[in-house]
Amino acid sequence: MVQMQGSRPLVEVVRLGLVSYQEALRLQQVYVDRHRSGPAHALLLCQHPPVYTTGIRHQPYPAPLLEDLRLLGADVHRTNRGGLITFHGPGQLVCYPVLNLGSFNKSVRWYVGQLERTIITLCRRVGIEASTSPHTGVWVGGNKICAVGIHCGRYVTSHGLALNCNTDLSWFSHIVPCGIEGKGVTSLSAELQRDVSVEETVPHLLDAFREQFNCQLMDTPEKDS
Repeated sequence: MVQMQGSRPLVEVVRLGLVSYQEALRLQQVYVDRHRSGPAHALLLCQHPPVYTTGIRHQPYPAPLLEDLRLLGADVHRTNRGGLITFHGPGQLVCYPVLNLGSFNKSVRWYVGQLERTIITLCRRVGIEASTSPHTGVWVGGNKICAVGIHCGRYVTSHGLALNCNTDLSWFSHIVPCGIEGKGVTSLSAELQRDVSVEETVPHLLDAFREQFNCQLMDTPEKDS
């Protein structure tokens, strides 16, 4: 089932600004809980202060390495999303869709693919040729421009994607991003050779998301949840 009775799902756009990773986790749970009483789709947009996050993996990320990252001045958090370790920080557009896939398509693989296609569409609109690879996320050649890591419980999604706009890419040099050896990272600014801010990028993201998910977007001011 892709849509309900031919109508396009309504998704609330919530602009959170710069928030800590911990606060973003709390807010995601608030919006996940809203789905208990029916579809309440939301798209949370934000930036984070410097933070390294680890996803679900067979072995915990080594504690001494996490401590080294803290010494750089970043927070470190373990999460329940898919994927390994990545970095979030200023200049990175972080998007947390909290959707009930029952209103779209009850397939996690479809959902991840749509997130990747959303970013590929965004990149194409600003003049960058991006693509998928056997690894998750969106790539420009051998460099990752957008990380994707999601959680889905009872078809309600959380976590999401992180697109490098004018991020300080040196933060990534201290880790193997997403556990993928021999690959690099890039940003919209690096590819276009000019400063591309998060604020400039948001409208392109919303247009691409609306197109790929065939939904309606309703913009709302930041909420004190």
